[in-house]
Parts: sequence; C-alpha cells; structure tokens
Amino acid sequence: MGRQRVGRRHRDVVEQAETHRLVGGSVMTGRAHRAAATPIRHIHVSRAGEFGSTRIDAGKQGVDALGWTLPARELGAALLRRLDECAHVTRMAPATLVAIEPQGHGWRARIRGGAGECDVDTALLVGADGSDSFVRDQLGIAAERHDYRQTLFVCTVTPERDHANRAYERFADDGPIALLPLGERHGGLVLTVASEQADAVAALDDEGFLALAQRRFGWRLGRLDRPGKRYPYAIQRVAATQLVARRAVLVGNAAQTVHPIGAQGFNLGLRDALTLAELVAASADPGDAAMLAAYAARRASDREGTMAMSHGLVRLACLQQPLLAPLRSLALLACDRLPPLQRALARRGMGFRGEPPQAVLERLP
Repeated sequence: MGRQRVGRRHRDVVEQAETHRLVGGSVMTGRAHRAAATPIRHIHVSRAGEFGSTRIDAGKQGVDALGWTLPARELGAALLRRLDECAHVTRMAPATLVAIEPQGHGWRARIRGGAGECDVDTALLVGADGSDSFVRDQLGIAAERHDYRQTLFVCTVTPERDHANRAYERFADDGPIALLPLGERHGGLVLTVASEQADAVAALDDEGFLALAQRRFGWRLGRLDRPGKRYPYAIQRVAATQLVARRAVLVGNAAQTVHPIGAQGFNLGLRDALTLAELVAASADPGDAAMLAAYAARRASDREGTMAMSHGLVRLACLQQPLLAPLRSLALLACDRLPPLQRALARRGMGFRGEPPQAVLERLP
C-alpha cells in the first residue's frame, strides 16, 4: 500500500503502513478476524539433504497455538472495521505524506489526497512506512543494509493431503521454503530463490512453478496444486541506527526489516506498535522524550534478539558448506530431543523476549 493511509486522533499521531500477502501472528481484532485465522499447532523444521529435524507441538509448550496465519485482506478488513468504530480518528485515504517539518511542540505533515494538499500538526510522528521509509529519511536517521541476494515468492497452494495445522520450514542452499496452514485445505507457500534466478522463476507458468516448489519442499503433503498469484519480494536486512528522534518514532519495517526465515518480521512490527500504544496511552504527552526513551529501551531486547536470530539462521542454515552438515543436523536433533532447548526456541519464536506488550499476554478468566 506504500504511503497511502494517514489517520489523526486527539493525540495527533500520523501513521503510515504497508501490508503483505500472508501474515502470521497472535493479535486478533474481532470475532470475524478470529474465524478467518488458522492456528499453527505444530511446526516441522528440516534441512534438505541432511538427517536432522525439529518438531514443535503447541500442546507440549502449554499453548493452544504457536502462531496464526490469515490472508492480508482479512486483516486489512478487520482493521478498517475497527477504525470505523473509533470516535476520535479521522481517516484520510488515499493519501500520501509528501513533507514533514518540525514545529514547536511536534511536527507539521503535508498530506496530498484527492482534494489537494493539507497540513496536519502532530505531537508525535510515527514512521511505519516500510523498509524504504520516507519518514526515516526525512528525520535524518541512517539505516544499515544487508542484501541477502535472495528473492521471496509468496502464493497460496492446495496440497493433496490435509496440513493438520502443521507449518513446515525447510532450509536449503538457495534459501528456505515454508508451507503454512491456511484454511481447511489451503497452504501459504513461501519459496526463496537466489536473486539471479528470480526472473526465470517469475517467468515460469503454474506447472513449472509447482514443479520447482515440489522439488524444493518434497512430498510430505502429497502433490501441490492450484497455485495462486505469485508475489516476488527482494530480501534485504534493514536496521535503523536509532528508533526515536525529537517527537518521532519508527516502528515495523521502518525500524527494522528482517529476513523472513522463521516468520518473525510481521510479529516484531506488531509488538512495536502495541508497545508504543501502551506507552502513549499512559502518557499525558505522547511526544515526551522520556516516554520515547522508555519505548526504545522496552524494544531493544526483542528487536536485537529477533534480528540476530533471523540473520544467524540464514547464515548457518542456508550456507553452502558441506562440513557444517553434521553440525546442523545435530543442532536440529538437539532442539527436537531436549525439552529445555525446544522450549527456549519456541518462546523466542513466539516473541517472548524482554518485556512484551501487555496486549499479547494471555489473561485467564
């Protein structure tokens, strides 16, 4: 969606957002949203051509699900319904943020929409506008980049056998391939290829693409069929050198973009947003320097740990190093057979680092 949606509330928060074809997470926004979400109750992790594997079961971890998947259109519709219920929000769409300039107690944002341009004054500017963040650049915050030289293809498929709420991730030299449960018989396919192969893969017809996916994924769910429209994404690691500036904050991919291995990036961005909302709600001044410093401190452990985990997994699990094969297999077996190690892995995968936002914690009746 790029720079399209701008909202204003009594605390004058300007926010931009991007969306993806498939998303996973544990934040629900209403009964209809829950009905559309598919729980992940099991996870199977393996490496092509090697003997080790790890299997994680939600019941053994004491949770009802290790995560959830749902189409982005369902999430978007649920969020829009929730926006419509908010009494103190003005939604401007389509709209583009074209400029920002500092004011005495905040920022002035220039918005271009169908009716022309207008200015919005805000006590707190929130940049949530993706990896190539306009807000981040205008704030003068630098970003460190790493090109993985990989391209991700995302689409839906229909496997021959029931996925039984099991998510699969399989590592290979060219990058990971994942199949996520989506609805009763559908799956979300995430296929990574080397960048130099991206154009050739994009040009494949459905039969050719399915043959490639089948070869990379294997036959655990039988034959893969009926691929949906494919969406390619070049994979880069982008990390802002700081999260906050004067009366401004970065969240989501504007703050950090991680490799999709392990499906951590979207959930990391959700925890950014929920932590910020929690702190803003408790502050008399949403742009207060102390509040923003508290936000950066709260997010440091989760942010740094998730970025390190995803980057480390790519470097270890997808390197073309035959001498590493026995070590990788032993590591997968250890995670499968040693409950304390598996519990630590599962908790990290579910985002329990540091002080998580209160909204993601279960509350017993």
